[in-house]
Amino acid sequence: MAIPDSVLAELAPIGTLRAAVNGSNAALVRIDERTGVPTGPSVDLASALADEAGCPLSIVKYPSAAAILASAERNEWDIALIAADPSRTDRFAFSPPYTFVTATYLVPEMSDTQSVADMDVSGRRIAAARGAAYTKEIERQVKHATIVYVETPSAAVEMLRAGGSDAAAGLRQSLEPTALGDPAFRTLPDAFSEIPQTVAVLKDNKAAAAFVAKFVESYLRKGPLQ
Repeated sequence: MAIPDSVLAELAPIGTLRAAVNGSNAALVRIDERTGVPTGPSVDLASALADEAGCPLSIVKYPSAAAILASAERNEWDIALIAADPSRTDRFAFSPPYTFVTATYLVPEMSDTQSVADMDVSGRRIAAARGAAYTKEIERQVKHATIVYVETPSAAVEMLRAGGSDAAAGLRQSLEPTALGDPAFRTLPDAFSEIPQTVAVLKDNKAAAAFVAKFVESYLRKGPLQ
């Protein structure tokens, strides 16, 4: 269906909808190791949005949410499939959540940590990706443990492997392959956050934000994400 020119001017100003996706969010974006082509629920939603707007789609891959946020003023993307977080509302308008992802900790198998609550102890070190929505949640929750900031979720796991932290924070679906592939590590059974995943646009693009919000609501009525 045709959409107003005022919406299209904000949503796809170059005539192609450029969608930023977080390649480290394994729950929603899967990168083919051979071709580098991204697939997954975030890509499917962006593709459906481009179809609705009647324009081509270009997927712009980033290694982390922090990298997407850092690029916001460089005119590299038009929408970003990222988590909503209160710390980001000064810069972005978020659609209703299209799904939620679970954040937890990866710890050594021999650790005495059995639950998320056990992590918040003086002297414990939590490796977490700078700027990630789940890291913002850790900052709000943790009172005693120390957060060790790294640039990407994979760097948090590497820091844990190297003994530089007592846990690596991340999305469960991203951490579980390490736990399944290495008996020296395990994920905790509970979670410290359920993170809303949304479609974001720059806050000044009010017409695009309203269009995207209505689209996401309609998209979700068609059934659960695959």
